[in-house]
Amino acid sequence: MTETKTRSPEFRLAAKILGGLRQDLLTDVFAYRSMGRMRTDGPVTGKLPDRMRERIAWTPHMLVGAAAFFVFVVGMASSGSSHLHFLVDVVVAALLPAVTVLMTLVRPVGAFWASLVLAPFVAFLSGDSWPWTENTLVSHLVVLVVVAARTRPRTAAWMWGITALFGALMDNFGFWHDASTTGPFTVVSAFALLIVTVVLVRRDAEREVTVQRTVTAVERDRRTLLEERTTIARELHDVVAHHMSVVAIQAEAAPYRVENPPPELEQAFVTIRENAVSALTELRRVLGVVRADDQEVPDAPQPTLAQLDRLLDNVREAGLETEKTVTGAVCQLPQGVELSAYRIIQEALSNTLRHAPGAAAQVEIGYVLGGLGLRVVNGPPTAPVQPSPGAGHGITGMRERVVMLNGTMTAGATEEGGYEIAAFLPVAFTPDSCTDSSADFTSAPASASGTEEGRESRQTQEVRGAHKMNGMNEMNGMDGANGAYGSGAAYDLNKATGTAQKERTERA
Repeated sequence: MTETKTRSPEFRLAAKILGGLRQDLLTDVFAYRSMGRMRTDGPVTGKLPDRMRERIAWTPHMLVGAAAFFVFVVGMASSGSSHLHFLVDVVVAALLPAVTVLMTLVRPVGAFWASLVLAPFVAFLSGDSWPWTENTLVSHLVVLVVVAARTRPRTAAWMWGITALFGALMDNFGFWHDASTTGPFTVVSAFALLIVTVVLVRRDAEREVTVQRTVTAVERDRRTLLEERTTIARELHDVVAHHMSVVAIQAEAAPYRVENPPPELEQAFVTIRENAVSALTELRRVLGVVRADDQEVPDAPQPTLAQLDRLLDNVREAGLETEKTVTGAVCQLPQGVELSAYRIIQEALSNTLRHAPGAAAQVEIGYVLGGLGLRVVNGPPTAPVQPSPGAGHGITGMRERVVMLNGTMTAGATEEGGYEIAAFLPVAFTPDSCTDSSADFTSAPASASGTEEGRESRQTQEVRGAHKMNGMNEMNGMDGANGAYGSGAAYDLNKATGTAQKERTERA
């Protein structure tokens, strides 16, 4: 039986440190790692012309090239006067240090080792200082800064430690020199690498914060979307469950309304009731999970456009002046469409109360042959807007309701400084489901109804509403020439409105 000896924490720490050194400075030393261009999408560079931004993107490369040229000039200034000695100094003391600086653009780790090894040779030939001369000191400092900026803070620490250790070892071989440059260079390089490390850590922290903010925003939008969909599904569950319950009850009571019904009819109603109960059970099992455990089913039916006047009265009591305009013949809508239309108007008015205090709002409802158009517009706020924490989900909920019904919606600021929400909900109307409601087209004063002026006023408002709804139809992809909607339903809003006005004029 063999025993597995666990290694000590000190050994694991040392192995981790040496592994980091091997990964950063000993693996693929001369690997090709081209320096990327600088980002130009910042708050300042992003506003510059495209051609200038293309040039500014090469700023790091130009700075490295300028540093290499400066190292070459310093090396040339310290060259000897004799012809042979001058050529050696040009190659070793001036050209090679400049080349090591340029190597940081493509092979940063290799440039560090080359600059480190080159320093004593240049110092031996020049004989000025040991182990770094003026030009090698500048070149190695530039190499350290550039390589540290291109790698990670751990690499900067390794390079500084190796450089300090290398300088201490070289001091033992430079006994013929009175002064050593290891101490000053170690201090200067430490400050330079510290600055680079701080900048790198801050940049990584900002990048991490940006990523976290993006992820948080995405998760918040997704959570908001799921919450809105859950609310919509819960309301539709109540609507459909109510209708299925009515179908089951009517199917059970229908045979008792006919004297001596045939067995086939009774069996048909029994089958209808069984199917309705089965569908209702499946519906509650599938969609009932969207309701919280502590949330009860509402006793009252879900609101529809018939209760819109009560909603407008409530917002008027809250201080919001609201006007309602109805265009076209009022038609019977599916209860899901009625509920979504009511919720859209309710949320739009709630946003007006929250974000535009003191402003007036106008609600426009248009019944056309292609569906139902909604428009809620408010003016600019006349009072200071109070901060509203937790707001910002209303538009998402409205869009979800519109998308659920295959409709379209736009929301944005108006030229007057207010806000406008326009939505179109496609509905296939039948002639029997629509009634002429010319007396209820607008919220005009009662004193004008029944008179010629009242009829002219209503007709004028109908024409204006028709033009506004025509703009909605164009927004939602309807062809004004032939009145074709995307699903194939054909209508002409202006023609239909003109025909309705002509019939009312003839009746008058």
